[in-house]
Amino acid sequence: MAFQLPDADKLKRLAAEMNYQLDDDTAATMLQYLAPFGDSYLYLDQVDNELPPVRFPERSHYFPAAGDNRLGAWYVRTNIKGSDSGPLRGKRIAVKDNIFVANVPMMNGASILEGLVPDFDASVVTRLLEAGADIQGKAVCEFLCVSGGSATASTGIVHNPRNPAYSAGGSSSGSAALVGGGEVDMALGCDQAGSIRIPSSFSGTCGMKPTHGLVPYTGIIGMEAMLDHVGPITAGVADNALMLEVLAGYDGLDSRQRGLQTHRYTEALDKDIRGMKIGVVREGFDHPLSDPEVDASVRRAAATLAELGAEVKEVSVPLHTQGVGIWGGVITDGLWETLRLNGQGYNVDTVYSPALHRAMQGWQTKLDRFPINVQMILLLAKHLEQYDGWYYGKARNLVRRLRGAYDNALQEHDLLLLPTTVQKSSRNPETQAELTPDQIISLAFNTILNTCQFDICGHPAMSVPCGLSEGLPVGMMLVARHFNEPAIYRAAHAFERAGDWQSR
Repeated sequence: MAFQLPDADKLKRLAAEMNYQLDDDTAATMLQYLAPFGDSYLYLDQVDNELPPVRFPERSHYFPAAGDNRLGAWYVRTNIKGSDSGPLRGKRIAVKDNIFVANVPMMNGASILEGLVPDFDASVVTRLLEAGADIQGKAVCEFLCVSGGSATASTGIVHNPRNPAYSAGGSSSGSAALVGGGEVDMALGCDQAGSIRIPSSFSGTCGMKPTHGLVPYTGIIGMEAMLDHVGPITAGVADNALMLEVLAGYDGLDSRQRGLQTHRYTEALDKDIRGMKIGVVREGFDHPLSDPEVDASVRRAAATLAELGAEVKEVSVPLHTQGVGIWGGVITDGLWETLRLNGQGYNVDTVYSPALHRAMQGWQTKLDRFPINVQMILLLAKHLEQYDGWYYGKARNLVRRLRGAYDNALQEHDLLLLPTTVQKSSRNPETQAELTPDQIISLAFNTILNTCQFDICGHPAMSVPCGLSEGLPVGMMLVARHFNEPAIYRAAHAFERAGDWQSR
């Protein structure tokens, strides 16, 4: 629909809605002043969108039959071959379905977006293809990515590759399940509260949330710019480091990327960890919701790192527990404002997608199709409008205090260590019809108690499988200073080489 300026009557009505009475003469004068603005919007109607070119345009897709989708983890299958050479040549890769793959359907886990076909490739997709990867499809994610469980996607339940009756974790549920089940070698996940690390913890994979901005978020549906992260999910540490080498660095399009420090992450592998200082975060354990077996498994992993020569001792970060509340003050208003722009975030210098904007239009009229956890967050956000951003601003200010608390601990230690999730995976219902509100809320929010803090603070954090409890994986999380992913890979790889985590 082409732009039109309001007429005098509409201008007066708009003024009345803002508690201002506009007389006829002032309305007419304003319309004269607004004429150049109208010309500007008419110009915008006439010019093409500046979208990145699509490399490797030869691609096909199909929707898998249920019998070919045993974990419910594929949304759509593709055949997209990358370069004939490169570090990822021959690697089978799945892409989380909130990430743009041009000309391939996506829906971000939500039926309200069914029919969306992206108009360009995300920067991370282009980088994977340039590195020789074979993109085999889009992995199911949770409804608008707002869950740490794996049962809210409109396409159905995603099953844990270790035990299909249990949750795979979310919101990058399909990505972790496909890697954990051996159907792909690598996958892309995204993380605003733990959505790379939670499913990695539940599914027995290695999931890295890099330093904020290290990997460009261009061409990915986000929630709030300061929380948006994209990173690798792999079966082992070495592949994770290799994949991050391909993904990291400026793309010239994403203003989240500032002051980057990139490394050859694979060079951190196989290094001795003697002398590394690792702080075991006291507040990450013994939460009222903690599973004692999870705590015990992660403490055994810390002891293994000590046996390998690291200096391991307990450290206290008292604000860690309150970090969940600080995160909540950011995400609620942030997600609301992003949705108000039909999925396109404010104040981010990036590429905006006309296809996404069109697909998101009218989402407010479809709330009855949203799961209860998303409905609840959006209703709270609507309620918060009366406070005019007060709590968002206060939470943003408190982020500096929280970040400083971790930075202080990291002055004394190379890494912080704690459970990724305070509980192991829980049982999914057999069908979505049996899913109760209690299950949805529990899986959405009890999973993030140790993870969401590092999204608002931006520190790199990786979940590494460290043991089994009743046959279900347990994840150990390693956290480093900003841009010190090499320290994480160094310790994680040493731990991995020390013995099969499944026998611990």
